[in-house]
Amino acid sequence: MGTQAIFKRWAAALSLALCLAPMARAQDIVLGQVGPFTVIPVPDAVEVNQGIKAYIAQANHAGGVRGRNLAFFELDDRYSAEGFAEQFAKAMERKPVALLTPIGSAALTKALADKLFEQSDIVVVNAIPGAESLRNPGSPRLFHIRAGDKQQIEKIVNNARTIGMTRLAVLYQDLPIGTSGMAVAQQASGQGGLDLVGVKSATDAPALTAAAQQVAKLGSQGVLIIGAPRFMADGVAALRKAGISQTLFVLSYVSPGLVVKLAGAEGARGVVISQTYPNPNGKNMPLQRDFQAAMKASFPQLQEYSPLQLEGYISARTVVEVLRRSKEREITPTTLARALSAVGEIDLGGFRVNFSDGTVGSRFVDIGVIGADGKLKY
Repeated sequence: MGTQAIFKRWAAALSLALCLAPMARAQDIVLGQVGPFTVIPVPDAVEVNQGIKAYIAQANHAGGVRGRNLAFFELDDRYSAEGFAEQFAKAMERKPVALLTPIGSAALTKALADKLFEQSDIVVVNAIPGAESLRNPGSPRLFHIRAGDKQQIEKIVNNARTIGMTRLAVLYQDLPIGTSGMAVAQQASGQGGLDLVGVKSATDAPALTAAAQQVAKLGSQGVLIIGAPRFMADGVAALRKAGISQTLFVLSYVSPGLVVKLAGAEGARGVVISQTYPNPNGKNMPLQRDFQAAMKASFPQLQEYSPLQLEGYISARTVVEVLRRSKEREITPTTLARALSAVGEIDLGGFRVNFSDGTVGSRFVDIGVIGADGKLKY
């Protein structure tokens, strides 16, 4: 099935879901999601949406919050800053307590610059990506769950050092997400024992090819790729074509499937992807079992689950757990914001969130490796 056909299928499914979704009742606690459902980076928002819906169904089955059901809606921002602002205004008409996991650096950067969240009666819980520019200074109404790019890059650099690497190359995109990530990598490598060399590149194929050839001449023992998801996946393919067989590292936004599609099964094998959540298909944590039970109940056709589905599930569950523990009498965005900062550590079943010290709730980072079968191994 071609990309255009896939987009049309998701758009049709979203439209049907919106038509079939029940109207929120006056006593319901309303949550919403504004994200890119019909434009790249589909299927990210779709998978986050599935995780949110799975948890909301699970929570309502367990009695909701203080006897009140949860209602949920989604709006498509078409992966643009202007689209996000437009749909955000429509979302506010529905009076949600919180918006969950918006996606897109352009949309979030503009929203923060315009102080959109402070000017509206809303709390935003979790956001993708985890760039430092979206966190410092950030917004008092934007609470991040996922570990940021800084924590991911530090984990990768320390992992490279631990496995005995002494020279690591960095292929980074010529955009703020890449240059700021390169600065983090340089700082992390400054602890000693690891020589870091950076190569900057644009996104077009000739530029990436030239940059990959330059990296190949450096003689490094591994390469960290930093940039937008497609840049990182294209970077893997370009580096493999340049003859680099050493370990390649990318951040959590890249799916193993995309790497396999662009670099082939052999080229993807051994690529390390940082992960900001536990294995969605694991069995050890109560969280994993709860998540899988919710997904099975809501989406029985799915056999395996993605990190983005788990991220959506955790985003919704965090809000509900905070509301259940809150000492606030009313449930409003303002009281939710206070409660997020006040309730302390929340153990979701092996994965912990804590906003006591600010607006970043987790620094969990794990390492996954793409295996010979194209799937991520933790």
